[in-house]
Amino acid sequence: MPPFLPNERVALFIDGANLYSASRNLGFDVDYRNLLEYFKKQANVLRAYYYSAVLETEEYSPLKPLTDWLAYNGYALVTKPAKEFTDATGRRRVKGNMDIEIAVDMLEIADRVDHIVLFSGDSDFRRLVEAVQRKGVKVTVVSSVRSSPPMVADELRRQCDNFLELQDIAPEFTRRQTEPRQRPMGTRSTPAEPFADPHDTN
Repeated sequence: MPPFLPNERVALFIDGANLYSASRNLGFDVDYRNLLEYFKKQANVLRAYYYSAVLETEEYSPLKPLTDWLAYNGYALVTKPAKEFTDATGRRRVKGNMDIEIAVDMLEIADRVDHIVLFSGDSDFRRLVEAVQRKGVKVTVVSSVRSSPPMVADELRRQCDNFLELQDIAPEFTRRQTEPRQRPMGTRSTPAEPFADPHDTN
């Protein structure tokens, strides 16, 4: 059970690439509809932010169906163009760090919430968490120590007020079920995960 108090005003901050890497490492996909419903049952969720860099140079981005769906289903979507570059070995790389966007939005909303839930294990967020805590806001970090390698940095885990192991709460919003779940007529599941192969049926 997440460590929320009754009627606590909560904001969710999801580092899309980080959550995607953690969930895939642990062997499941996230259903973002169920994720939002899960936290709304525990607290008064004022905002749910999802951050992702988008590669605009390709005709089709596997991330687009997800971002389009999130924008119409209760999430505040924050994106920016990803940058392509070639590394020293000649391999094509994509860079799209959203740390600044997350930091600005979190500091802006800190005066209007009681509790922030950060879906990321990045050590760069330790100082941000500390700054938000100085404003009287509790911070819960959602990541994993059970992935290989662990996705959460020790310094971030020590700084936050609460740590939620992603694998422990994943059954509440995983897309992979041992038995197919019957959905009401007219509803759709969350689109594919970011950067996944659109032809991958696994």
